[in-house]
Amino acid sequence: MATIDVTQVFSSMLGAAKATLGAKWPKVKDFAEAEFEKLARTLAQIETLKVTGQITEAEASVLLQMQKNTARAVMLTLEGMSLLLVEQAINSALAMVRDTVNGAVGFALI
Repeated sequence: MATIDVTQVFSSMLGAAKATLGAKWPKVKDFAEAEFEKLARTLAQIETLKVTGQITEAEASVLLQMQKNTARAVMLTLEGMSLLLVEQAINSALAMVRDTVNGAVGFALI
């Protein structure tokens, strides 16, 4: 079974988000870094809780959605950030780590 490396997942997600956000990156960098680090830590926590039988797949999905909503809300508070752009950044970040995360939790979380 794979194990989620928070540092590696964070780095991969950040690279994908940076590419998606393009010229807006310098403006959102500090917020994005904080939110994607929280998201990476949440994914690792979900893995631990799932493999130890403390949560179900449905509960794991809810935890992921909650963290995505938080990241979305934080980034939307920044001037010039549209919902579409924020969604694209989050989705591209998660797409970069989909195989790693899904392999680690043992089901299609992302």
